Amino acid sequence: MERTKIIDILGCTEYGQPVCVKGWVRTHRSSKAVDFIALNDGSTIKSVQIVVDAENCPVSCDLVAAPSLKDVTTGACLSVEGTLVESPAPGQPSEIQASSIHIYGLCDNTYPMQKKGQSFEVMRKNAHLRLRTNTFGAVMRIRHNMAMAIHTYFHEHGFFYFHTPLITASDCEGAGNMFQVTTKNLYDLKKDDEGKIIYDDDFFGEQTSLTVSGQLEGELGATALGAIYTFGPTFRAENSNTPRHLAEFWMIEPEVAFLDQEGLMDLEEDFIKYCVRWALDNCKDDLEFLNKMIDKTLIERLEGCVKADFVRLTYTEGINILQQAIRDGRKFEFPCQWGDDLASEHERYLVEEHFRKPVIMTDYPSSIKAFYMKQNTAAASSEFSEGSIGYRGQQAPGPTMQGTDVLFPQIGEIIGGSVREESYDKLMAEINHRNMETDKLWWYLDTRRYGSCPHAGFGLGFERLILFVTGMQNIRDVIPFPRTPKSADF
Repeated sequence: MERTKIIDILGCTEYGQPVCVKGWVRTHRSSKAVDFIALNDGSTIKSVQIVVDAENCPVSCDLVAAPSLKDVTTGACLSVEGTLVESPAPGQPSEIQASSIHIYGLCDNTYPMQKKGQSFEVMRKNAHLRLRTNTFGAVMRIRHNMAMAIHTYFHEHGFFYFHTPLITASDCEGAGNMFQVTTKNLYDLKKDDEGKIIYDDDFFGEQTSLTVSGQLEGELGATALGAIYTFGPTFRAENSNTPRHLAEFWMIEPEVAFLDQEGLMDLEEDFIKYCVRWALDNCKDDLEFLNKMIDKTLIERLEGCVKADFVRLTYTEGINILQQAIRDGRKFEFPCQWGDDLASEHERYLVEEHFRKPVIMTDYPSSIKAFYMKQNTAAASSEFSEGSIGYRGQQAPGPTMQGTDVLFPQIGEIIGGSVREESYDKLMAEINHRNMETDKLWWYLDTRRYGSCPHAGFGLGFERLILFVTGMQNIRDVIPFPRTPKSADF
């Protein structure tokens, strides 16, 4: 008999018809008359109830000599044939009266994902099995839907999906924390007179690494196609064990020609609202489950994000608000003087306590932002038009860049964006000021020499978006197989 997915079974009211479902046992309980099996196949957060009359329902299995219902334990994989009937129990429209059960895979009592709740730490150690739990099933279905929302949004808005390389010879942001890629024999490295490794005999003939960002290549696409976006894995070799960092994560990076700072902020706000709205419209059952089990304010927060007008705030004004909070008795772990890179606690204070809505912070000090960002003129202070949401920018005490970072409740920074410097001379002046080497960036600089244009873009950490949409508290729990320091299992 052809299999029917459980999500379709639960939506069917054609009672009396024969059906076949296949999946994994969530629970199995027995009474004197019948057994009840909750079966889930991953197509929905909900399980279908299988009602079994032990005397009239044969159990088969190729793995044991005399299979019985005792072999149907939590985690076992089954195929069930039976009749779809209306359920007398509240909250479930239908159930299946089993006529036969075949056990594909047995599961003994050492199975780590038993019905009794496990800690997230235990489940991370069993990442190969945690996907079968209700929580991680919900998170992964939402992750899929967010990927669909991203592709749909950009396709509908005229962007082209642009594939940037994973292996690169350049360090996009000058971070230096990159994973090297080499075919060299690490036990016999050739070095020059200064002790530096010689890469002439390596696969690419030079030192290469896994990319930290596709932005620089994305800018090349934008100056040819007008509007592009990347969506792929990126890698950072930071020895960080915080709940907000991964060594391997996914990034969405749109780049748009002829876009100014105001237009960039509009794009950031519209894009992220679209994604959150998509989750509310397409992940109702999973969100309701996570709202009940993980974060009881989740759905309210998501709906608030869609409805709110994001505050647009200069970095200078943000610093003033934080310093006033300190004068009023608010204590922060990290300092927040003008010129400091804001910590997550500062960002969350502005979003969660002061404004109680998302914030787009602009015009950061040049010293704490990347070399490619467009510098404001000395008199510029990112003035907003009358009636806009936000503050009138105050004169900054130092040079500022046209950055546009989106700050979210629970997360802090979720998007980092900026207008890019299109002038060759100004870009070179900034590179020289930072004592950066240009030999690996000649191709990037060419875009400023040949037909340069104003352009802007941003980067969104996909896992941080999933954190916000699911209410999960640790970024390791929103990616199937997290890569972190000292951990590359599975």
